[in-house]
Order: sequence, then C-alpha cells, then structure tokens
Amino acid sequence: MLDLALQVDPAGVAGALNYTWILVVTFLIFFMHAGFAMLEAGQVRSKNVANQLTKNMLTWSVGVVVFFLVGAGVSSLVGGGGFNWVAGNDPASWGSGWLYGAVFAMTAATIVSGAVAGRAKLRAYVGYTILLAAIIYPVVTGITWSGAYISQYIGSGFQDFAGGMIVHGMGGIAGLTAAWVLGPRMDRYNEDGSVNVIPGHSMTFAVLGTLLLCFGWYGFNVGTASIFVENAAGEMVFNGAVLGRVALTTTLAMAMGAVGAGSVSVLKTGKVDTLYVANGLLAGLVGITAIPNVAAWWGALVVGLLAGAQLPLVFEFVERTLKIDDVCAVFPVHGSAGVLGTLLFPFVAAPGVVDSIAQAFIAQLVGVVAITVWTVAATAIVFGVFKALGQARVTPQHEQEGLDIAEHGVDTYPEFGGRDTVATDGGFREQNGIVRPDGGVANDGQIKMVTAFIRPDKLSDVKKGLAEAGAPSLSVTNISGRGSQPAKKGQWRGEEFTVDLHQKVKVECVVADIPAEDVAEAIRDSAKTGEPGDGKVFILPVENAYQIRTGEDGPSAV
Repeated sequence: MLDLALQVDPAGVAGALNYTWILVVTFLIFFMHAGFAMLEAGQVRSKNVANQLTKNMLTWSVGVVVFFLVGAGVSSLVGGGGFNWVAGNDPASWGSGWLYGAVFAMTAATIVSGAVAGRAKLRAYVGYTILLAAIIYPVVTGITWSGAYISQYIGSGFQDFAGGMIVHGMGGIAGLTAAWVLGPRMDRYNEDGSVNVIPGHSMTFAVLGTLLLCFGWYGFNVGTASIFVENAAGEMVFNGAVLGRVALTTTLAMAMGAVGAGSVSVLKTGKVDTLYVANGLLAGLVGITAIPNVAAWWGALVVGLLAGAQLPLVFEFVERTLKIDDVCAVFPVHGSAGVLGTLLFPFVAAPGVVDSIAQAFIAQLVGVVAITVWTVAATAIVFGVFKALGQARVTPQHEQEGLDIAEHGVDTYPEFGGRDTVATDGGFREQNGIVRPDGGVANDGQIKMVTAFIRPDKLSDVKKGLAEAGAPSLSVTNISGRGSQPAKKGQWRGEEFTVDLHQKVKVECVVADIPAEDVAEAIRDSAKTGEPGDGKVFILPVENAYQIRTGEDGPSAV
C-alpha cells in the first residue's frame, strides 16, 4: 500500500480533484435555472406562467447548443486565441472548459426573460437567446476573461471574479434594454403616466425560486475558485484561503442584501416587503460576485447592504421616471447591483490587494462602460429588428388572454373541470327525441334562471348538490367580485394597492321543469361554510329560450 501511495502523482491528484470540483459546481449552477423558473413564474400573472417556464427551458436547450457550436469559439476569437471550436478539443477539457462557460452564458441569457415577461413573442425571445449565446455574451467574455484587454492599457486589470458584471450586470442591462424596446405591458401605465401595480400570482414561487438561486450561487462564486493551485515553487497547494474568503464574503453580502432592501422598504412604506427582501438577497449576491475573492469581510457587509438598499430606489426610478416595465426587476437586482459591486472593488478590497485606488477604479469603470455600451447597442439592434418586422410583441388580444393560451395552448391553472373529480353529466333522458335534462313540471310552466356566486373551492360540492336535486345542467364562470366583504390592502414590491374584488365562481342554471327554489336551496346548502364570503344565490325570470339544434322555444327548449 505504501509503494502504491508513493507512485501517485500529487499534481495528477490535484488536477483530478479540480476537474471533479468544476463538474460538481457546474451542475450546481445549472440547478439555478430551477430557481430562475420559479422566481420569474411567481412574479408574473397566472395566465403567463407556462410561457415563462417555457422560456427558461428553451434558454438552456437552445442556448447551450449555440454556445457549444459558435459562442465558445467566438469568445476565444475575440480574446485573441483564434476560433477555437469546442468540438475539436480533447473531450477531457469539455467539462472544465466549455460546459463551465456554458452555464455562465445561460445564466446571462435567462435573466432577460424576466424583464420582457407578459408581452414578448416566444420566437423573438428565442431568437435573441441564439444571438446572445453566439455573439453578444461571447464578445463580453472575449474582451474580459478571454482577452483581458483592459489590463493591456491600464496597469490594474479589470476585476470580475465570477461574473458580477460580465454575467449578471450584462444580463440585467440587456433585460432593461429589451424591455425598453418592447414597451410596457398594455395595462401597466395610465394615460396620465401614473403606474398600475400588477402583482405576480405567487409569492411562494418567488421566494422558493430565490432560495434555490441562493443555493446555486455558492457554485457560482465558490466554485470559481480551484481546490488546488500552483504556488511560486511549482507545487500544487490547497487553495483554502481563497475558498474560505469567497464563501464568507458571498454569505455576508447575501444576508446584508436582504437587510438593505428590507430596511429601505420600511422607510418607504412602513412595512417589510417580502418580495424586496427576496430580491435583496439576490442583489447582495450579485453585488459581491465580481469581488468575493478580494473583498474584506467588512467590505462584503458594505457591498451587500448597498446593493440591497439601491434595489427599491432603482426599481422606482426605472418604473416611474424611465417608464420601463421591468416585470421581474432584473435591472435593479442584476444590472445596477452588478455595476455597483464591480465599481466598489478598490474601496472594499482586503488590505494589500489594491496598490492604487484611483487606477483600480478607472479599470473597473472602463470595464463597466465597455460591457454596458456593447450590451445596450447589441440588444437594442436585435429587438429593434424584431420590432420593425412585427415579430417582437404579441397582439393586444393575445396579451389580454395570456401568453399561456396564445403561445402554448395550455392553461397552467385550469379553474374548473381539470381539478374537479365530481362528474355530474348524468340525469339526461329523451322524450320524443328531445333531451330532457331536468324532468318534472314546476315554476308554473315558466323558465327561471338560478344564479349563484360561490367560493371556488365549493364548486365540486355544488355540482354534486345540483345533480342530487335533478338539475345537473349548469354554466360556470371564473369571476372576481365583492359583496359585503371589506376591501383589503395589498403590497407588491413595496407598492400598496387595494384588493376589493375577491375570486368567486359564478354558477348559472336555467330550469323549467325543476322548481327553481329547490335548485337555489341545493346550491345554498352545498356551498355553505358558515364564514363571510360564502356568496349569494339569485332567482331571475327568463323571458324565453331557444334551442339551437331543434329550433324549439319556450320551456321545452330548456
């Protein structure tokens, strides 16, 4: 055993561990797509959830192939290494090279989907993803990580350890630009310019997605540091100091991001806004991502606090001053937070890291400006072309009915039928070839309409009650309304709005041969919970009825 141990090459072991480490953190970063999917799905309306989930899946599926075939080579070309086509490389380098770069590229791409939610055509978003993976993002990495051009002209090189500006800042700026070109959702602003608050459909999804992203972020930041590095003597040594610092600064900045956003929320509204706290966690992470390996522990606290604090202020500026409808707040979370953290590097660096604060700041500023100018120009051109061709935005009708139906033909949350296990389509009988669903004689030969407004969760019970009463025929509509229930105050990303319309189900039964009072009582008894908001039942006269198939009218048509 001792002889075997002596035959092991330490450098080979260190290389194998580093390679395995890169693969593990790559898979961890990939899992962040689940976080993005949940976070964005929670912040959009229920009618656009499937569309948002589809965009996230296609971002990876389409973008990763394009990055493999084109993007990685473009990055190498721009960086000065020629078009190094990934497919021609040694497969042993694919995991530590191409795939690791691919998960970063796809992170930048998927950020954009949250900004253009609710109105962008799927083909436009996928088309932009292809160009981002092939050219836009690779050019950014080509002038930074691959080429390091800034350090050639400025003594202090551009510091971006894990993509605070290169990945997140770029993605946030691209999202803001795309949202600006597309224009706001059709009901976001009033004619006088005032803002309509449009809450997302699930705070639970948004927070779950946030925590999944926070988990994956350790792969993003800590995973960028190798386990073993070569020292000045050419020996492979454990990189524990850097790994420990990155883990520490990442955690502290994340926590302070939530504190900063929550604190500003309290100052603005008097309440700790849940979504701002969630977004603040991410803003703190974005802020530190460029510098986790060189920031002092107190610097991480400062960066996280400022990144979180700027979030509500920048979102309000984008929303109210710029009039840009950034649905998922991707710019204040990723864009401005990434810029802030990158520029703060010389001021929060650990002792001995920075020789000249001025020179280091200039290098960071040059990098931020270069990435911003390229990203804005490229994104505006791509979406501008789609817009000119009429392919950037869905029609107003499709936007109103929701992109789930218009773009995918699915209903993410079927309100009726799909979740209802009670089947009540029996009870029909024919007399002389005419369908008689009700039977009996009642209502003095007149036609009556029984209309009820009930809780959505009581629909199955009502259907069962109507079937037992001999009146299974009904129409059901999902509505919002109010009776004696008081209005409530809601808050979405720090903005207060009034909730005075409550979700209800409208049930309508037209009867001729069944006593309308029996139908009304069946609904009343089966829909009752004893709590305020159970609803009401009304009986209305119907002047006449016509059966389309037979042409009959009057009670026999019912």
